[in-house]
Amino acid sequence: MARGYQTEEIKEKLVDLLTTSRTGLSGLEISERLEINRITTTKYLNIFAAEGLIKQKNIGNVNLWFIEDGTEKFNFPEDLFKVKTKYVEYLTARKEQQVYNLVRNSFHSTTQPVKIITEIIVPAIESIYGIFDQGKIGKSELNLLEKIISNSIQIIKLENFDIDTKKKVILISADHQSTLLSEATSATFHADGWQVYSLGDMSSSIDVLFDLDLQKLLTKVWKAGSGMMVIIVFSSTPESMKFFAESVNSIKAKSRRNLHLAVCGDMKKNAGIKADLIEEDVEAILQWSQTTFESSTS
Repeated sequence: MARGYQTEEIKEKLVDLLTTSRTGLSGLEISERLEINRITTTKYLNIFAAEGLIKQKNIGNVNLWFIEDGTEKFNFPEDLFKVKTKYVEYLTARKEQQVYNLVRNSFHSTTQPVKIITEIIVPAIESIYGIFDQGKIGKSELNLLEKIISNSIQIIKLENFDIDTKKKVILISADHQSTLLSEATSATFHADGWQVYSLGDMSSSIDVLFDLDLQKLLTKVWKAGSGMMVIIVFSSTPESMKFFAESVNSIKAKSRRNLHLAVCGDMKKNAGIKADLIEEDVEAILQWSQTTFESSTS
């Protein structure tokens, strides 16, 4: 969302241009071939360099631009299955740099970064926990793979998107196993233009004063009349899910503001939990949140 058609068009042309040049090109040559003035060209070159797409080298007295090693161009949605398979393959082989390059290349190749999270990274999270439960990997290797996935999610979270400050979301993980899914969802909302507050693993905060603690945070990040707030709770156990859901509901009961609760977990285990939405699918949570926001402003 909101990265701009012109930026994407220039990026695609630049990748094509530098891919065909083994010796690199100067800023002036790029400006002339793309038919863009030098000031604008310099601006975009610096942006793409910061994103890790291109790099600059000094060759004699000339500064030349090159494509970063490992840069590959994909066509989505045609290459979605290919990238999804590669991500899991690189991840389980512990090829850390290839995982990061794959995510960067996917980001540079699509105008729908949300799909990178929902269609590539989230299934990989489910996959590694599955092979751990089957005893195919141990806890040490699981921790390593979790770290690699978390870092690849950060690649998306650190990108700049146009943020609508009237759309706010707080994400809470009720246990360690739900943390990665919470991180992935936070990146999804960020890419869709939401103001995101990701609290991470809050299992150590399970006590009678949590609702007061959360209320303090709400008063700081969500002012009266400043749009909608969604709180999403992730949990792999019904007990922790129930605790956090009840804490949020106690705040909702005292507030007439536009506050909504969504819970993400096994729907069979969460019977009886009160929430505006109970859902296992990350993309469905995002779509519901966006629809709810649009309804609240219409």
